[in-house]
Amino acid sequence: MKPRAELFKKILVANRGEIAVRVIRACRELGIRSVAVYSEADRAALHCQMADEAVSIGPAPSLESYLNMDRIIEAARRTGSLAIHPGYGFLAENSDFCRRCEKEGIVFIGPNSAALELVGDKVRARQAMEKAGVPIIPGMKSVAAGLEECTVQARKIGYPVMVKASAGGGGKGMRIVCGEDELRPALEAGQREAKSAFGDDSVYLEKYIEEPRHVEFQVLADNAGHTVHLFERECSIQRRHQKIIEESPSPALDPELRAKMGETARKVMMTAGYNNAGTVEFLLDKDRRFYFLEVNARLQVEHPVTEMVTGVDLVHQQIRIASGQKLDLRQEELRQRGHALECRIYAEDPASQFLPSPGRILYLKEPRGPGIRHDCGIYSGWEVPIHYDPILAKLIVWAEDREAACRRMLAALDDYVLLGISTPIPFLKDVIRHPVFREGKATTGFIKAHLDGWAEAAKDGEKQRLALAAAAYLSLDQKPVYRPETAGAGEAYSPWKSLGRWRLGE
Repeated sequence: MKPRAELFKKILVANRGEIAVRVIRACRELGIRSVAVYSEADRAALHCQMADEAVSIGPAPSLESYLNMDRIIEAARRTGSLAIHPGYGFLAENSDFCRRCEKEGIVFIGPNSAALELVGDKVRARQAMEKAGVPIIPGMKSVAAGLEECTVQARKIGYPVMVKASAGGGGKGMRIVCGEDELRPALEAGQREAKSAFGDDSVYLEKYIEEPRHVEFQVLADNAGHTVHLFERECSIQRRHQKIIEESPSPALDPELRAKMGETARKVMMTAGYNNAGTVEFLLDKDRRFYFLEVNARLQVEHPVTEMVTGVDLVHQQIRIASGQKLDLRQEELRQRGHALECRIYAEDPASQFLPSPGRILYLKEPRGPGIRHDCGIYSGWEVPIHYDPILAKLIVWAEDREAACRRMLAALDDYVLLGISTPIPFLKDVIRHPVFREGKATTGFIKAHLDGWAEAAKDGEKQRLALAAAAYLSLDQKPVYRPETAGAGEAYSPWKSLGRWRLGE
């Protein structure tokens, strides 16, 4: 038997926030040194504190830092990093960056550049899957050349249509268009958002399927082509086309449909010549017909629910595959056990149309207990910047069945205290309590149909105000926290700075 390929000695994590912390933890568990990168706005961020090294890569705007390929490649070179983990967002699905890494002899922990170029281009992916016999949503066969072409295509497809970014996912660049008068502003807004998020403003149109369920399958593939799926996640609870609650298993699937969709997901990835971790997304209509939506060629935000029900660490698997090791997972041996739910915690105000809520976190108390996991990139005293996606943390629970998981999630959300900024915690509790969600019947239109114009319950608001007053009182006697503006140019954060003036005793 050939020995397993050795793991990397050092990995640069080309991301920030909770996903950077997640990858750094995985590196530590595998005995790999980690390198964090940070913008000027993130000098005091948690991922910088946790990594073995931290390198400044530029000003706050992402185009000048986290999307700057030259600075990230240079940071990898300077630190002797043998591989780069891109996390999700930013450069995670950028085939040009992947190709740059390959050219520089740095391993990109994700799919190869050819597969990434194919599946990362949503239009080309649709073309390839249609040719392979995978059911797809009706839509454009190429990126939009301009308003005139989109007008013609929208009439052909039939309203409502969806404007979608060709180069990325996560709800960025997506707009629903119900009539021709809405098309121009939707295209312009979608292109602006896609450019900011992915560095590419190309968009296309596809038919908008009303009231579907959003179901995705997690896939792993090694460099030798061995491909398995790790079952599904239901992601139908969304606002502005961005997921906020995910779960596994999906209450909409039975064993037969699960097996059929899972095999289709494997077929999608094998058709693309895909390796490493990725997700195949489907829309499931009211008649239980499913359509290929897209491939997210990266680790998903919601990957922990799959880890909780399968017992497979997806980041470990990513690193092992990128190191050249073969998958030791067999499809027939994989099982789902119990039920997992994830709630995303954003710096947003749900009572004000989910507007961003940057500012200082005065106090953080993480929920704890059996079956509770909290992935986060924040701490008490940290200043939440306005420059990036507002996700702060993810709260994940596991229990023996779905109803028990819902009860555990509500208890964990009750125990979650995050003061100083607005978060959707009270809103998430109302979603979990809602009978439509509890019965497993929610579709992507759930929030608009049932919680439009949501307002926080008076008792929850009073509880938050009392907790905030208590935290403010306690903070009066705290030592000053480290602030990025007090550091010298290029100086990385040190947790010792949060202690104020100190010296060793004699």
